[in-house]
Amino acid sequence: METSPWLERRERDQSQRRNDHRSPFQRDRARIMHSAAFRRLQAKTQVLGVGMNDFYRTRLTHSLEVSQIGTGIAAQLKQRFPEMLTWLDSMSLIEALCLAHDIGHPPYGHGGETALNYMMRDHGGFEGNGQTFRILTKLEPYTEHYGMNLTRRTLLGVMKYPALAESLRQKYAQPAVSNYRQLKPSQWPPVKAIFNDDAAVFNWVLAPLTAHDRAEFIRSSQASTGGHQRTLYKSFDSTIMELADDIAYAVHDLEDAIVMGIVSREQWLEFVAPRLSCLQDPWIKEQLDNIDGRLFSSKHYRRKDAIGTLVNALVTAICVRENNLFTESLLRYQAVLEAPYDQMLEILKQFVLMFVVRKPEIQMLEYKGQQIVMELFEALASDPLRLLPFNTQERWQTAQQHGGNSLRVIADYIAGMTDEFAARLHQQLFSPRAASLMEFSHI
Repeated sequence: METSPWLERRERDQSQRRNDHRSPFQRDRARIMHSAAFRRLQAKTQVLGVGMNDFYRTRLTHSLEVSQIGTGIAAQLKQRFPEMLTWLDSMSLIEALCLAHDIGHPPYGHGGETALNYMMRDHGGFEGNGQTFRILTKLEPYTEHYGMNLTRRTLLGVMKYPALAESLRQKYAQPAVSNYRQLKPSQWPPVKAIFNDDAAVFNWVLAPLTAHDRAEFIRSSQASTGGHQRTLYKSFDSTIMELADDIAYAVHDLEDAIVMGIVSREQWLEFVAPRLSCLQDPWIKEQLDNIDGRLFSSKHYRRKDAIGTLVNALVTAICVRENNLFTESLLRYQAVLEAPYDQMLEILKQFVLMFVVRKPEIQMLEYKGQQIVMELFEALASDPLRLLPFNTQERWQTAQQHGGNSLRVIADYIAGMTDEFAARLHQQLFSPRAASLMEFSHI
């Protein structure tokens, strides 16, 4: 593995750390964990709004839980599939991917993502996973030009959608809205991909692949919803990270909603219970017949036991499958959920989507954030050399002078904001009762 191209970095490390015996992936994990972009996740919305209650999960606590689940998946796979030990040799790699997976999400969750995608509609679009890749490879100032300068394998693993945006984009059928208040997220879905602005580093990550493997890896198909094209494949490491993310979303975000009283036992019995009872698996039938009593119990320990039962059921049902389409082992192997448990996860995800995410009170928060982000973008883009911070002005001018995408610089700046910072900046720009300059300088 010492000469593996997957351990290479774009810039050779020049720093001489005394007695540093860490593996490349331990160093990648450290760079992610100590980055400003990672810290900002503590003040970004997961599902429920930041500041509504100090119990709720934020993007940061969600990412920590994804990391814990991800290493649990890897440990299970090492036991069940010892032949995969070569490719499951680093828990630090899985931790790095899980900690980094949401690092590019903008303020206000999907509301902020919709807003930035709309404002960038003629300039490459915006999507949270693409922004994650951009932060890791370019924006986070660990190095002068290469972001965190992570290993190639870590960057391959963090690419959930390994294609460039323009190769997947469907032209929008509808004209631009006449007023921001009218923007509907369903009509402006983001392209899930790497931004074309980052094509050079994307090509570098895929350089070790054969021409055949690369062509298949970036292949896409029409999304079932009729939107943009979607990529078909992920690397082995990325499948572990995505399963961990899905489990955390479906189970832990459900826990938040139960504690908050957002979902009821009656809704569970109406929507989830009958669907689970149809699954052809004896363990699911036996264990989940009465799990609602524990999930919705007023006793905290009983609810935690039920949550743990759900997570354990999903983690221990993950296996490794081989796709002979690829010659590269990192692409050939995939972590997947066994059929009944894959259906179980989908039922839980749909329950959270229908009864939590789409709840009008939650959508109002998303809508509000969407308006804030669009208005911030419009203001900053109207006069960048007047309103942007000095260091961001320099990046904007450099892009202008070298024929780059200067609006991408503004999207980068807004995407990096926390919910609170975006709200305060919006107030500073548009409210007659704005905070004083002294207060604003301490944000």
